Amino acid sequence: MNEPAERPEVVDVSDDAAATPAVRRRTAAQRVREARDRITSTSGTRPAFDHELLRQYAQTRISASLVILLLAAANGVLFSFWIEPFHAAGWTCTVFVLHLIIVRSCKTYLAETPTPASTRRWRQRFILLDLLYGLAWAGILVLPANTDIISNTLLMFVMLLVVALSSMVAANLPMAAFAATVPVTSAIALTFALRASIDNYILALLAVAAEGYFALLAHRLHSTTLATLEARAEKDALIGELEQAKAISDEARFRAEAANVSKSRFLAQMSHELRTPLNAILGFSEVMKSEIFGAHIVPVYKDYSSDIHNSGVHLLNLINEILDLSRIEAGRYELNEEAVSIAHVVADCNHLLKLRASSRDITIHEVFEQGMPRVWADERATRQIVLNLLSNSIKFTPRGGEIWLKVGWTASGGQYLSCKDNGSGIPEDEIPVVLASFGQGSNSIKSAEQGAGLGLPIAKSLIDMHGGTFTLKSKLRIGTEVIVTFPPERVMSALAPVEEPAPALQPEWPEDQAATRSQRPKPIMNAGTGL
Repeated sequence: MNEPAERPEVVDVSDDAAATPAVRRRTAAQRVREARDRITSTSGTRPAFDHELLRQYAQTRISASLVILLLAAANGVLFSFWIEPFHAAGWTCTVFVLHLIIVRSCKTYLAETPTPASTRRWRQRFILLDLLYGLAWAGILVLPANTDIISNTLLMFVMLLVVALSSMVAANLPMAAFAATVPVTSAIALTFALRASIDNYILALLAVAAEGYFALLAHRLHSTTLATLEARAEKDALIGELEQAKAISDEARFRAEAANVSKSRFLAQMSHELRTPLNAILGFSEVMKSEIFGAHIVPVYKDYSSDIHNSGVHLLNLINEILDLSRIEAGRYELNEEAVSIAHVVADCNHLLKLRASSRDITIHEVFEQGMPRVWADERATRQIVLNLLSNSIKFTPRGGEIWLKVGWTASGGQYLSCKDNGSGIPEDEIPVVLASFGQGSNSIKSAEQGAGLGLPIAKSLIDMHGGTFTLKSKLRIGTEVIVTFPPERVMSALAPVEEPAPALQPEWPEDQAATRSQRPKPIMNAGTGL
């Protein structure tokens, strides 16, 4: 009866390769905690469970007190017909006193602050009181004066009633249920056995079997209650872990937000501090490169001035890209949307970079579908997307290579632009790297024209803000193709016309004013209706 309930087995994930270190640490901590609780507990369960089981036992005893009193009174009246009324009244008072002591002890226990020592002491006290309670019931059933005159059926019925009630009431404390029911069952079984007949032997065996059945039932109830407590404890532990993880996450988020604010301030300050001397560098280097105030005495100085100017332009473009990416990540990049022709934007960007492509003997082909309607987009963002894609293709296309620029319709009714080259390509495992901020593939690192790794991430972020898609396809030593699509709802031919709000109705003149009917505004005639 006092064996602990079966616990659900904890799955051993320490050897599982898929288990995370956090799961392994939590499992190990749980095993250590359960082992420590079993050692320090008297019932084989956790100390917190011991208190909770005793608390439920006490509450059940208090709630069933009226039923037990009525059962004792009914049996006292019933047995007064076969034994002396004085003995029956004395037995009834004894059971009442024992029951009131148990109820009083339960209320006292519920009012106290639980400790492991007090829980252990109260547990022993409840077991002793239930033993006395069981002995009291056994006494009325085996009084020498009534064993021969009371029928076996009545004795069996009373025994089953007492054992069933005691087992249900004391199920949360198995030892108490055992102490309350065994004396009654033993007394009845012994009484039947001493009568020395086949029928009485059978009744004795039935009494023992009934005790076993109710003991098993009480054990099942105890196991169910213990499993419920364990599930609730696991739930509370998970809630605690979630709250702790949430607190850690909130703290990390606050730190990230503070770091983001610091980054934004740093970028704003540094961009200002860098742009101020950079403007002077660009201006003076361009004056020196153009030889406005006269030719250089040493011709190589002109080349140096050109290198200084080109480096300054590169640095300015890098600062602009970092600021754009920072604004996009912070959600402060605002789209200035208008009707934009994608083919026109792509043609302009091709014209701007054609000289650079021609210097490397790269041929750019334009494949545009005719009659493409405009799209509702940010022209500056669209132009930046095309420039980033085209300059990236020129950078990684070898001399004598080819680039194809395509603009057309998508299957869903949107529009797309494609930039395809026959350059060195990107390994498949490096595609997520090049799409990340400041990410560079192995070919970019080996290339003489290294960038900051912001062109593709900025282009992807800008098309995402338009609700489109960004697709990068590449094969090593074959080439790379980037396809950018605008959704159908941004195509101007699919947009509904803007409806102007209807003019507000003019209020009628009040009847109580002195204005004449001729002074009131006349209704406007609706053409073609005659109204």
